[in-house]
Amino acid sequence: MAKKKSEETVEETEATVESTEKAEETETAVEAAETETAEKETKKAAKPKAKKADSAEETPANETKKKAAPKSKNEDTEADKSSEKKVSKRSERVGIVASDKMMKTVTVRVERQVKHPIYRKYVKRRKNFMAHDDLGSTVGDRVRIVETRPLSARKRWRVVEIIQKAEK
Repeated sequence: MAKKKSEETVEETEATVESTEKAEETETAVEAAETETAEKETKKAAKPKAKKADSAEETPANETKKKAAPKSKNEDTEADKSSEKKVSKRSERVGIVASDKMMKTVTVRVERQVKHPIYRKYVKRRKNFMAHDDLGSTVGDRVRIVETRPLSARKRWRVVEIIQKAEK
């Protein structure tokens, strides 16, 4: 009886060892398959760009396949300009000119709304910026200012555009 029980336990342990080995093998196979699919996807993403360039050179002009119209030089430069504007790291603010009594300098009042931490009510916060003005803005104009290098002791902003002229 004792031999039968020990044989049965040995067989059970061997079966569990075999099943764990099979599980490990399937896990490694699954991981390998996942990495292969990831590599294929990255290759597929890279290949279409190369194929488009190659196919445009190799295919004759009188072929009946439909092709997308090539972009003109103007469209490319416009796309580049718009992407350059988005990439800019300089801070931009929009405000109203509060004072223009200085030469080539205006004081721009910028308002923003901040949620009060305790009362949860939106509160207006104002700040005045001294900005270099070559455009000739006057009091009441809505202008866009951009951060720039220090131009004087207090001037670190520059007027880029006049959004709306003041009513007279």
